[in-house]
Amino acid sequence: MQYDPIKKSLGKVFNRSPFLRIIFYKLLDLLLLRAWHVKKEIRSWAVNRQPLAGKNQRFILDAGSGFGQYSHFLSGLSPFWFVDAVDVKEEQIADCNAFFSRVGRKNVLFEKADLTQFSKPDRFDLILSVDVMEHIADDEAVFRNFYDSLTQDGMLLISTPSDQGGSDVHDHAAGESFIDEHVRDGYNIYDIIKKLNRAGFTNTEARYTYGTPGKIAWQLSMKYPILMLNATKLFFILLPFYYMLIFPVAFFCNWLDTKMKHATGTGLIVKAWK
Repeated sequence: MQYDPIKKSLGKVFNRSPFLRIIFYKLLDLLLLRAWHVKKEIRSWAVNRQPLAGKNQRFILDAGSGFGQYSHFLSGLSPFWFVDAVDVKEEQIADCNAFFSRVGRKNVLFEKADLTQFSKPDRFDLILSVDVMEHIADDEAVFRNFYDSLTQDGMLLISTPSDQGGSDVHDHAAGESFIDEHVRDGYNIYDIIKKLNRAGFTNTEARYTYGTPGKIAWQLSMKYPILMLNATKLFFILLPFYYMLIFPVAFFCNWLDTKMKHATGTGLIVKAWK
């Protein structure tokens, strides 16, 4: 599956102006179920976190920032929240720095970094890693760096595919994943906890996302459009009409997935505290 070229094509369309880019972020927030789960956890963290002694600042790492969707959300919650956003793609870093400068978000800085080597000891109150760890072979090195970089009582929040079909590997012969940039098809819920424990984390939680409602939403809002766009770029013309038809169903399924407790699912939300 050629997933990155599709993302780049969509990014170019919506990157023609800051207004369009913000619309793109809002569309991603509505369509991508992981955004629903991640934002729910971030809001919970923000409400329940005890204030730092004598100051309101929070220092956050967006580890694998991509288009900058989550950095935009985090930096908008408070001018006292300072976000370090890192990614391995130099083009994307330059693009995000230019966009955030244009919209006046001075509390975010994007920089190129390899997470297997990136560490800022005792720096961050929150580390966010959304759909990143499945791309990194030496994940335990990254978990150790995350542990070292957190402040005492700081929280790590990970969203990643599970081994219950998180890359749609079950739909393909010879174990091929639907999204072929992954180095693993998904995490076993117990294995990722063990890896975090080996990195130093002793307080961890994990839960499944993308249960039955979430899988329906993912297929309608992401999988089928990507398959059609890979077949022909002419589908870009029909894409708005397609989403007008399926959006109510996908929206309801996303909402339902966040309200349910899933015995299994193709995604994971993992939290760990230092």
